[in-house]
Amino acid sequence: MRCAARNRRTIGKQEPQGQGKSQASHLPSSATFNCASLYLCRHPGSEFLMHATGFWVPLGKTRVINAGKSTHNEDQASCEVLTVKKKVGTITSTPNRNSKRRSSLPNGEGLQLKENSESEGISCHYWSLFDGHAGSGAAVVASRLLQHHITQQLQDIVEILKNSAILPPTCLGEEPESTPAHGRTLTRAASLRGGVGAPGSPSTPPTRFFTEKKIPHECLVIGALESAFKEMDLQIERERSAYNISGGCTALIVVCLLGKLYVANAGDSRAIIIRNGEIIPMSSEFTPETERQRLQYLAFMQPHLLGNEFTHLEFPRRVQRKELGKKMLYRDFNMTGWAYKTIEDDDLKFPLIYGEGKKARVMATIGVTRGLGDHDLKVHDSNIYIKPFLSSAPEVRVYDLSKYEHGADDVLILATDGLWDVLSNEEVAEAITQFLPNCDPDDPHRYTLAAQDLVMRARGVLKDRGWRISNDRLGSGDDISVYVIPLIHGNKLS
Repeated sequence: MRCAARNRRTIGKQEPQGQGKSQASHLPSSATFNCASLYLCRHPGSEFLMHATGFWVPLGKTRVINAGKSTHNEDQASCEVLTVKKKVGTITSTPNRNSKRRSSLPNGEGLQLKENSESEGISCHYWSLFDGHAGSGAAVVASRLLQHHITQQLQDIVEILKNSAILPPTCLGEEPESTPAHGRTLTRAASLRGGVGAPGSPSTPPTRFFTEKKIPHECLVIGALESAFKEMDLQIERERSAYNISGGCTALIVVCLLGKLYVANAGDSRAIIIRNGEIIPMSSEFTPETERQRLQYLAFMQPHLLGNEFTHLEFPRRVQRKELGKKMLYRDFNMTGWAYKTIEDDDLKFPLIYGEGKKARVMATIGVTRGLGDHDLKVHDSNIYIKPFLSSAPEVRVYDLSKYEHGADDVLILATDGLWDVLSNEEVAEAITQFLPNCDPDDPHRYTLAAQDLVMRARGVLKDRGWRISNDRLGSGDDISVYVIPLIHGNKLS
C-alpha cells in the first residue's frame, strides 16, 4: 500500500529537458526516449537537484527511461538500447573450412543462415551516470556521445562476439586456429621445429617461438569499453573550445551484452549488486588516496610536471622549514608503509597529494583522479596543468547473469557520490531489502520508488541544524543520482 500511495503523489511522465546551445548543441541526439517513472525534485532552500530513476525493460522491447536532467545540473545520465551491426567493409575472420559443407545440410544450418543473422547485429542495454565538476559541459557531452563511441568500438568485433565457440583470431582476417589436442602446449623445442616434421621438410610449418595467448571474448568487450572512454576524452579535448565544453566529469556505465553485465567506472561513483541480500561490489573509487602510488610514480618519472612547486613524496602533514635536518615520516611510490627520512629543502614544496579522505586533493585542486575532460585544468594562479595526472581509463568488472537465478528484489544500483558520501553499501542494501518487498512485484514503478527512497534517505530532512539523516548525521549536500536496475530479466538472457 505504501508504494501505491507514493506512486499517485510523485510519479508522472516528463519529457527530457533540452540541451543548452552553449553545451555542444551540434551533437546529434542519441535516441528518442520514452520517459516513465521519472522523479526530479528540489528541496526548499537547497540549490542541489536530486534525481532517482528505476529501469524496467520487458524482454524484446526498447522502452527506456531517460534521466531528463537539466544542463544546469552537473549530474547527467542516459539510458538506451543499442544495436551493434558490422561496419560496411569490415574485415572478418575467414570462414571455417567446413562452412560450405554445412550450408547444404537439410536443417538450414550453414552459411546462408549465418549471413542473415549477422545482418541483424547484436542488441545491448546501456546505462550511464556522469558527475560533472567545474561546469556541466563534459558531463552533458559524455551523456550524449559516449554510447556512440562504445557502439563504434563494438562494431569491429561484433562478428567475433556472435561466434562464441571460436576464440578471437590474433589478426582479423586470419582463420582461427584449433586448440592443440588435449590442451597441451608445445615445448620450446617443438615450437622451434614447428610442431611436426623434420626441419626443412615440406610438411614443416613456419617457425613459431611461442604459442599464442588465448583471448576470451569478454576481454574484447572490456577492451572496447576502455577504447571508447579514451576516444570520448580525446573528442572532448578536440572540441572543448569550439563548443564551450567546460570542466570534467566522472563516468560510470553499464553495458548488458550477451548475458553479461560490464560495469566500467572512471571516478568516484559506485555500483553494487544486491542479490538475495548479499552485497557484490562492482566498482572501485578512484581518488587521490586510492591512486597515490600511480600519481607519485608518474611525478617521479616526469618531475617537470610538478612545475618545481610540488614534491611527489607524501608526509603526514605539510613540512615546515624549522624541521630541516630532522627525520620525519614519509612514503614514496614504492611504499605502502611509512619510514623516516631526513628533511631536505625539496621536501618543503607542497605535496602532490594533500589532505585525507574526501578532502584529499591532487595538487590542492581536484579530488578525483579518473574521468573525462579537465583538459584546461591548472593549479590556481600557475601554469601547471593537472590533466597529465588524470586518467580516462576505466576499471571494468564483469558479472555473468547466466550463472545465477535472480529474484524480483535482486538489483544493480548505480549512484553518484552524493549518495555514497553519506550511506554505506550496507545501509543501501538494508534500505532496498526493506523497501522492495513492500511493493507490488508487478508494478514497474517499484524500482523507481526504491531509487527515490534512497535519494530521500541520503538527503535527509530539514532540521534546525541543516539537513539530517539517520542518527542525526549530516545529509548529503551534493547532487544525488541513482539507478535501481532489476536483474530478474537477466534470467531470460542467453
